[in-house]
Amino acid sequence: MNTLLTNHPFLLPLLKEILVGTFLLLIVLAYHGSAINKVTMRFDRLTDNNIANKQYSWVFFHFYFAFISIALIHMFEVLLWAIFLRLLGLMDNTLMAIIFSGSCYTTVGFAPDSLPWGWKSLAFFIAFTGLFSLAWTTSAMINMTNVYRQAWRAKYELRHH
Repeated sequence: MNTLLTNHPFLLPLLKEILVGTFLLLIVLAYHGSAINKVTMRFDRLTDNNIANKQYSWVFFHFYFAFISIALIHMFEVLLWAIFLRLLGLMDNTLMAIIFSGSCYTTVGFAPDSLPWGWKSLAFFIAFTGLFSLAWTTSAMINMTNVYRQAWRAKYELRHH
């Protein structure tokens, strides 16, 4: 083992980076799952009641409230990654940590890689979290959009009958 580390000095930092990155990824995804679940379950509960009572405008309100809530969840996740970067001492500037996290999370990649050597692949873990979180959100939004459409059609049919 010692010879392996001597001949390949990048292995120990890479292993540390993979373990830390995976752990932080799991924290963010666990938060995302619980937060999205709370928003969607609230939406389902309230809109089922609204549709049953023909309160279609409330369905629209709950849809937009859920949409804004989900956007805030994603923004918090970017902030969470920035907090992790600061707590690990990988970035000195909070604003730059937020910008870097947002750049990676959204996979837009507009911020330069400013992570120190031994932590470069952490950007991948941030991006991986964003990809999964955004896909998860998309599936939740499709379901909510279908309920929105159902309420819209019901409200439109009431006006014309």
